[in-house]
Amino acid sequence: MPERIAERWFERRKIDDEITLLTEPFADPLVRCNIWHVRGRERDLLVDSGLGLVSLKGAARDLFDKPVLAFATHSHMDHVGSLGEFETRIIHRLEAHILPRPESWIALHADGFPESVRRQLAEIGYPISGALITALPFAGFDARRYRTPACEATRLVEEGDVVELGDRVFEVLHLPGHSPGSAALWEHGSGILFAGDALYDGPLLDEIPGADVASYIRTTERLRALPVRVVHAGHEPSFGRERLIELVDGYLERRAPQRLRALRRAPA
Repeated sequence: MPERIAERWFERRKIDDEITLLTEPFADPLVRCNIWHVRGRERDLLVDSGLGLVSLKGAARDLFDKPVLAFATHSHMDHVGSLGEFETRIIHRLEAHILPRPESWIALHADGFPESVRRQLAEIGYPISGALITALPFAGFDARRYRTPACEATRLVEEGDVVELGDRVFEVLHLPGHSPGSAALWEHGSGILFAGDALYDGPLLDEIPGADVASYIRTTERLRALPVRVVHAGHEPSFGRERLIELVDGYLERRAPQRLRALRRAPA
């Protein structure tokens, strides 16, 4: 267990006048979720909420000066930890039942993961051992005992629903594969996609409990056809359409090479 206590748990980076990225730098990359705040005219959007070890709303209170629509791209612990701090809590209907009963096998210590999951994570480049944090959020914190705070969704969404901020409208895309109810937010006018863990610039987890390779293949094919300008993902740095194509093609080359060849032969 780490002994150092973090002086400040969250880091933030302003992307533009309306989008701010918050991260938890002391979390292992496996559970270091990108937390996106989008400022709107009438209300703000929060895409994912981190681990919940420290109050997100308290640490970034200056950002939350309007009503906030807190959208969870899926129910994994690193994306819903602070969800319960916000009045409006949105998630795809297929994973709403998990929020009051967070998954017990996902923990902040490697001992909380089944051996099969630890082995699979190591094979694809996410070896874990010991605590999945490098500093303590506060004195006496025990990573082995920590569990994600329970909450309940206040709004359930599915494919085609919209999340509206007054001057910005995001369409919900159901993108299963990483989890049954993985969902993204797509702003057609700007070409911005908040992708959650449906696609990010790193090894895609498609064999963990709840994941499905066949669904992930269909999701990546769909993303390949989307006229994206920039992807703000659930982990790792943001990227543009060219990198999206590279990531999707790399995944399909490994999982469905025949389908990738067909996509490449299809007319633009």
